[in-house]
Amino acid sequence: MKTIDQCNFKDKKALIRVDFNVPLDAEFNITDDKRMRAALPTITKILNDGGSVILMSHLGRPKGGPEDKYSLKHILGDLSRMLDLEVKFAEDCIGTSAVDKAKNLEPGQVLLLENLRFYKEEEKGDRDFAEKLSKLGNVYVNDAFGTAHRAHASTSIIAEFFPNDKYFGYLMAEELKNAEKVNHGAVKPFTAIMGGAKVSDKILLIESLLDKVDNLIIGGGMAYTFAKAQGGEIGTSLLEEDRMALCLELLEKAKAKGVNLYLPLDTTIADKFANDAEKKDVDTGHIPADWMGLDIGPKSIELFSEVIKNSKTLLWNGPMGVFEMANFEQGTRAIANAVVAATQDNDAFSLIGGGDSAAAIAKFNLEDKVSYVSTGGGALLEYMEGKELPGVKAINA
Repeated sequence: MKTIDQCNFKDKKALIRVDFNVPLDAEFNITDDKRMRAALPTITKILNDGGSVILMSHLGRPKGGPEDKYSLKHILGDLSRMLDLEVKFAEDCIGTSAVDKAKNLEPGQVLLLENLRFYKEEEKGDRDFAEKLSKLGNVYVNDAFGTAHRAHASTSIIAEFFPNDKYFGYLMAEELKNAEKVNHGAVKPFTAIMGGAKVSDKILLIESLLDKVDNLIIGGGMAYTFAKAQGGEIGTSLLEEDRMALCLELLEKAKAKGVNLYLPLDTTIADKFANDAEKKDVDTGHIPADWMGLDIGPKSIELFSEVIKNSKTLLWNGPMGVFEMANFEQGTRAIANAVVAATQDNDAFSLIGGGDSAAAIAKFNLEDKVSYVSTGGGALLEYMEGKELPGVKAINA
């Protein structure tokens, strides 16, 4: 793997693709800076070598050009405090401002470019746009695992212009190492825990995992489509009617491959989608007409936790319920605690798969009690599905 450890950055200008797509509140305060903190070791190594750093990232999904709410200027103060230096800012990513400030950058200095997605060419993977970006530095570093599955100008196309000077940053290298540990080096028993809203989002991953895991636990919104497919009543719970036949197929495939597939035994239901809703526990497939499932119930928690605690490798992607509401977080919290118990007491390797799972682990303050929390939701999913990520392929080419 071509990492930045193989390069001395003295007097070099490192153009680093980072993932600073952080959540901001209405006053533009960062509510979760994990992705920014994750990039600090790479930036620090280059500065310590005597190099300078040019950071490029996207933020949000701007439509058709610059939008103030998506400007990276909002994170400038936080980034400067994290690095303990004054980070310079270019009001554009390819225009005169960027070119001049990059040209005058001195060793030990950091420049942050404006949001790449203010140009539609970024997401289109436009080669001319990538070439303009490439002229800002003389070494390219990709440290943005969260966007590695996108064939965008700054994540894959740009690498063509650095045939001998392109590297993975520390975060990218760590993400790939941990994903590989689960994908091809899992110690048995290997248990995957799949949650979230839709079966359709996880089909390819589930099918890929059926060839690797011993146990597959399914919870969250997707479990109701399985329940309905098996003839159960799910009230107004989430349902992908067009995926019911597929759910039955997956159950058959799991059986044929000798995989233990666990579905919820019971459900915590509510009379409305609100934290203050009336709630009660019912057996799976017995949800009254006007009620909806918002979490797994106590019997499911007991069963799932037992399986998890006896595992040696764990992959968790997706919550068990609407954990954002305090009254429906019990299932997700219990699964998080079981993963921690397996990691601490059974010496298991636990990989938490970005997105909502990472948010849940953070909410329960358990990030430092599991083996690794990925910064990439979609990127990790696609990697685990066996797909080659454009951002990874570009460095390895």
